[in-house]
Amino acid sequence: LDRAYAYAERCDQPVVWSKLAKSQLDALRIKESIASYIRANDPSQYGEVIDVASRAGKYDELIDFLQMARPQIREPVIESELMVAYAKTGRLADLEDLLNGPNIAQVQWVGDRCYDEGLFEAAKLLFTNVSNWSRLATTLVKLHDYQGAVDCARKANSTQVWKEVNATCIEEGEFRLAQICGLHLVVHADELEGLIRTYESLGHIDQLLQLLENGLGLERAHMGMFTELAILYAKYKPERIMDHLKLYWSRVNIPKVIKACQEFHYWPELVFLYVHYDEFDNAVLNMMEHAADAWEHASFKDIIVKVSNVELYYKALRFYLTEHPLMVNDLLAVLTPRIDHTRVVQMFLKSDNIPLIKPYLVTVLDTNTRAVNEAHHDLLIEEEDYHGLRGVIDQHDNFDAIALAQRLEKHELLEFRRIAAHLYKRNRRWKQSLALSKKDELYKDAMETARESANTDIAEDLLRYFVDGDHRECFAACLYTCYDLLRPDVVLELAWRHPGYMDFAMPLVIQLTREYLGKVDRMDQQLREVTEKMSKLEAGGLSQDGPIIQPGTFGSSLMITAGPGTAGTGGGYPGSQPPYPGSYPSY
Repeated sequence: LDRAYAYAERCDQPVVWSKLAKSQLDALRIKESIASYIRANDPSQYGEVIDVASRAGKYDELIDFLQMARPQIREPVIESELMVAYAKTGRLADLEDLLNGPNIAQVQWVGDRCYDEGLFEAAKLLFTNVSNWSRLATTLVKLHDYQGAVDCARKANSTQVWKEVNATCIEEGEFRLAQICGLHLVVHADELEGLIRTYESLGHIDQLLQLLENGLGLERAHMGMFTELAILYAKYKPERIMDHLKLYWSRVNIPKVIKACQEFHYWPELVFLYVHYDEFDNAVLNMMEHAADAWEHASFKDIIVKVSNVELYYKALRFYLTEHPLMVNDLLAVLTPRIDHTRVVQMFLKSDNIPLIKPYLVTVLDTNTRAVNEAHHDLLIEEEDYHGLRGVIDQHDNFDAIALAQRLEKHELLEFRRIAAHLYKRNRRWKQSLALSKKDELYKDAMETARESANTDIAEDLLRYFVDGDHRECFAACLYTCYDLLRPDVVLELAWRHPGYMDFAMPLVIQLTREYLGKVDRMDQQLREVTEKMSKLEAGGLSQDGPIIQPGTFGSSLMITAGPGTAGTGGGYPGSQPPYPGSYPSY
């Protein structure tokens, strides 16, 4: 080859130089070969020259060859390889001139190759020339031109570019620029989780929270952003989660946030979410299970009335009885239309806390429930409130009256024994009522009981009791009270046989006399009218076969009935009037 070179120097003919260049290239004498091709001005073997020189890294020599070949052969590969050679040798000014001038190079391909080989400055020029903002943005990131990268990413408007620029800015601590990129990523639900993971893995929590907070105001803000921010607050800023939920509860994925609140034990927030998710049963259960943190009386009352499981009513009552006994009546007030009053009474009876719910018992008395009535009676007896007890038993009758009477007849207070007598009387237990009234010397009550019994024997037994006890005034009062029941012959006999009683019986005698005289006068008048009518009939010549006394005259009125001395079922005199008021005092 040396002798061939010397020969070529002497001949100095293109054909010789071309033959020499080919031989030198085959012998990998690249520099001499390219020089020989240039002497021969022969670019015909440009493909082989480019391939061998590129592998050998002889880009300076390759540039000379390509500059010689370019005017003669207009092929994209020649100009493309020339650009690569300029980039490899750092001749960026020549590269820029080539780009700015007319060329047919594959600029995008050259740019990708430069980027892959780490020639970022050259790649920057190439991508700028073809306006490939995506690749230019990633290139600028490699060159640490973050502001330029962000600008290019904005022009590219590609999620992947924003993602790459954002990740690089985070790693480099350029959080302002990272946030700009992040705001273009958070609006894509698919990218949100990865973005959060990137920030969390590097420990940039405050910057992540700031990014999501700023993103909430975007027009394209979606449910995932509100949800993930709530979860991040639960993890890192618990003092801010409740305010966030109150503002944006309708825009978060409630089940997902509920799961996070359960995991991190945020019980008030969990109750809030259950309520707004219409899970009222779970809300009530959570408030009771974590009362120290989650329970609040007003909220509990509002929620409990919305539950679907009625068993929670009674569980709530047990909870209040244990934790907040003084507020149990307030809870009962809102539950009154929904609960079984009998079951409630049994519950508090079992725990011996009936006095605690007295206001509730008074409120539901109008339901006339047996258990409620009896529990209220027990309270009134324990409080010795006989006025209240008397009023209640008269207004509400659904209770075991006999059992209550048997209980009260042994009470140490007179008024309660009096109520027992009243209960016996109301249940037609006349003898028991009278026995109590006699025992306690409640003679007026005894007389009223006898009168209400409408039984002659009972009234006369009471009259004999007064005579035997020498209660003369009571004897007289009984005659007035039981006037319709007493037989006059019995009364007169008792008065005659016991000295001093006739004066007290005299008003009765006077009254009876007045009644009978009135009856006789009426009968006499009726007889006269009948006689006159019969005379008129005879004078008119009417037949005597007809009835003498026509229906409706005085036949029924003159019917002879049992006399006052004859025992009858009703006693006294039919149609008789009571004594004149004021004829004798009543007791």
